[in-house]
Amino acid sequence: MTWIKAYKGFDKDMKCRGFQFEEGKEYEEQEAKLCENGFHACEAPIDCLKYYDPATSIYREVELDATDEKSDDTKRVGKKIRIGAKIDVAKICELQFAYVKEHCTNENNAEPGKPATAGSYGAATAGYRGAANSRGASSVGENGLACARGDRIKVRGGMGAVLVIVNEDKVDYEIAEWKAAVVDGITIKPDTWYKLQDGEFVEDNDND
Repeated sequence: MTWIKAYKGFDKDMKCRGFQFEEGKEYEEQEAKLCENGFHACEAPIDCLKYYDPATSIYREVELDATDEKSDDTKRVGKKIRIGAKIDVAKICELQFAYVKEHCTNENNAEPGKPATAGSYGAATAGYRGAANSRGASSVGENGLACARGDRIKVRGGMGAVLVIVNEDKVDYEIAEWKAAVVDGITIKPDTWYKLQDGEFVEDNDND
């Protein structure tokens, strides 16, 4: 097993499957098998949101003594885990961009070695587990991260994607409002354009 940097979700009381965790503590179990026993965490920050809803959860940076087992996303399992600092959804988005930049491929991104980006009123698109950042329209596939900042912006994503919209003041370009959401198929639909209006995600039907 090898110690890796990872990210983990908990309920509001910092419990996972009834087990109580504390910041700064190290824990150990006798066995570790993916989705059965041991401690679980995700290498890609965004994957935590699939298992713990941002509305009812908290997240932490962790170190995991991981086995060689891997899930179909980036969830890993290990016998030992060290609980680090608390992170919010905004930080998860920031960390995800760094993760994607480090792990991206030509298949998932527009330019080799970089997430998809675009300038003023441009459009950025990335594939599965990719990241797209623009000042216009940002679109990603499943489990990706789409961010847009400006005054005429929209985002969309596949299932499990995180969407972040930052509306700017038209005069001084300071942040007027921002919000992050996960494409869950219920509150936020997959492959549907959204804009931020009065602090809430609303479908951008003018841009179909």
